[in-house]
Amino acid sequence: MTLPPKLFDYEILTLRRNRTKESAWFIHEKAIAEVKERLLEIKRDFKKIAIIGHRAKRWAKELKIDATCIIDGDLIDFSDKNYDLIIHAMSMHWANDPVGQLIQINRALKPDGLVISVFFGGQTLSELRIAFAHAESKILNGISPRIAPMGEIRDLGSLLQRAGLALPVADNIKLNVSYKSPINLMHDLRGMAETNIISNRTKKIMSKKLLKEVTNQYVNNFSDEDGRIISTFELIFLTGWAPSSTQQKPLAPGSAKVRLADVLGTIESNPEKD
Repeated sequence: MTLPPKLFDYEILTLRRNRTKESAWFIHEKAIAEVKERLLEIKRDFKKIAIIGHRAKRWAKELKIDATCIIDGDLIDFSDKNYDLIIHAMSMHWANDPVGQLIQINRALKPDGLVISVFFGGQTLSELRIAFAHAESKILNGISPRIAPMGEIRDLGSLLQRAGLALPVADNIKLNVSYKSPINLMHDLRGMAETNIISNRTKKIMSKKLLKEVTNQYVNNFSDEDGRIISTFELIFLTGWAPSSTQQKPLAPGSAKVRLADVLGTIESNPEKD
């Protein structure tokens, strides 16, 4: 299997994940609650389940399910196949090849098996991106990669189809979290292991001058009426099913038995004849 270019440094990610703090994982708790609601809406008894991610065991405990817990990576170590349900838990934004991971998941699902993937989307940390861009332009006369690129929902839905999954659905929620200062936000990001692991990131320690300017830019542009700074976190949810002959299929073109104009109570017109 040909591996994709290494956009992210997984060795650094592993080191930082080993230094996480429990108090910083509130975004995961929200993601778990959202996935739990989605599963309750699906009237199906999932018997064979896998959860992919750094905190997969915690997810299984919170969801109260018996699941095989698998670490994320370019190659997912599925020791078994024919899962009813696979949950990709808050790590696909670090994937060098998200389509490749979804293809592997599709192959590990039984026909009509479900995958739910939740991860950070493109609006996440938008304020911090802007603050860094303005600060670096002012102090360093240039911009370096500080925050990982994250996909937009309008593009991410197509990943499911490219991976061969059926009945694809993409949706999102946005969380606006307030902090006393940008430093508190950065501490939480470190506690979540969501700091910069871009392979071509600058290896220099951030200077006090740059940090001060980033803080000033953030406070001046993204503070609320109480003087606290606002940070956006976007959660993307991708849902798809392994293809099966039992699934609903779209009607063939021209097979409708009722005219849309009749349903809407309007008069049908043909622009080419008008």
